Amino acid sequence: MKKILLSAVALLTAATFTAPVANAQDEENVIKIASHLPPMTDVVEIAGEVIAEPYSVELVEVSDNIQYNEALFNDEVFANFAQHMPFMEMFNEEREADLVAIQPIYNAIVGFYAPEYETIEDIEDGAEVAIPADLTNEARALFVLEQHGLIEIDDEAGLFPTVDDITENPHNFEFTHIDLLNLPAAYEDGIDLVFNYPTYIAKLDLTTADALILEEDSENTFALQLVIREGNVDSDAANALQEAFTSPEVHEFLAELAEEKHLEPAFELEEAE
Repeated sequence: MKKILLSAVALLTAATFTAPVANAQDEENVIKIASHLPPMTDVVEIAGEVIAEPYSVELVEVSDNIQYNEALFNDEVFANFAQHMPFMEMFNEEREADLVAIQPIYNAIVGFYAPEYETIEDIEDGAEVAIPADLTNEARALFVLEQHGLIEIDDEAGLFPTVDDITENPHNFEFTHIDLLNLPAAYEDGIDLVFNYPTYIAKLDLTTADALILEEDSENTFALQLVIREGNVDSDAANALQEAFTSPEVHEFLAELAEEKHLEPAFELEEAE
């Protein structure tokens, strides 16, 4: 029997978390996990189907990239699955939070999409480049451009460079910061180069095969992580979740999507004894 319950009520936005904090496990052994869009929500559902007794999983779907961390920090949920570690670390710094990434699950290979250009050589000087407005994804976008020789970044900028850290911009790109969820609209508006994730660009019936350039990240720096609060790291529920998220069923699901959506599993299956 399936052990997954689907929440029909979306969380309120982060600015409206004024109600008394709810327990992340209102029902005994029911583990609430906040997530956002397929295939992240699909992974949560599969993990919920295979999680060991006595646990079950309740998926709490959110509608933006703020709610899942606020929900976790406010104990509205036990875990979330929607972000990479740099994004989580930035949230911890800004909110003095105690979120911990306990397991990388998959790496969504990001890239830049161009409504008009067919190759890098087609890019014109002064092209407008749409990049995410948040610091961690801005950095990731800039790294992709650097990997393909389109810009150079100051080595001292570390993991979170901004456009101010660009030392060489031979094409004289004009950068426009746009909220991550609005980047598909930027593509439709005809901006020359648009950064995006496979999940979001799929709304336009595009896949990574349509990307002008793709990320090269062999270290899985930006792999999506299973995240919980520090105080729950050694709990039985956390251990059960980690086992479920790294199950053969989840790995098989991700492997099937690998070629189509450039989703690479970020964990290896343990060999059966």
